[in-house]
Formats: sequence, structure tokens, C-alpha cells
Amino acid sequence: MSIIKENSTNNLNRRFLSDCDMTYAVELIGGRWKILILVNLAGGALRYGELKRKIEKVTERMLTLQLRELENDGIVTRTVFPEVPPRVQYELTEIGEKLVPICLQLSDWGTLHRKTPKTK
Repeated sequence: MSIIKENSTNNLNRRFLSDCDMTYAVELIGGRWKILILVNLAGGALRYGELKRKIEKVTERMLTLQLRELENDGIVTRTVFPEVPPRVQYELTEIGEKLVPICLQLSDWGTLHRKTPKTK
């Protein structure tokens, strides 16, 4: 593994972007499945299996990783119920709920952009 020079362009850009609020926000919801997870949890808390069924193409490993990241970032809460067999439920935090309208706006933009002819 190589050491990144302190004054390299890559290192300088990384520091610059780390202060950008928009980049911070995009990094939080970046990932192939995070937006779908957020939108599916908008209707209320779901168990892991319910979420997996709603997002058919996601692998169990990727769903677990994305949920863990969302939980670590304070966007989703994970509740484990002391039952046998164990029951785990995921739901949006207050800050996570505020992301849902933004995600839906992105969806609307995506729909519009797909229908718009591309120019070079």
C-alpha cells in the first residue's frame, strides 16, 4: 500500500470535499440500495425479511451492510426484541424521515431525465 502525499491533488480534493455539506449528504445516502431502503421504511417499521421481500434483487449481505451503515449514520434504528426466535425491526429516525421527500424528488427527477432526449 502506498502513502498518499500530504500535498497531492487527491488529498487536497478529499479535504476540500469533506467540508462540503452536499457531498456529506450524498455520501450518507450513496450506495445502490440505501434510497430504496429509506423509501420502503417510510411506511413504518419493517422486519428484515419484510424489507428483503420488498427489495427483491438485493442480496442478504448487501442489505445487511447498507442497513448497518444507515444505522451507524443515525438514519435508521434497529430494534431487537427479546423473543425466541429473535425479531429485529428497522425504522427511520427523525432525521431519516426528513430524507424521504428528497429521495422521492430524486425519483421524480430520474423519471423526467429518462424521458428527456440526451444531447451530446
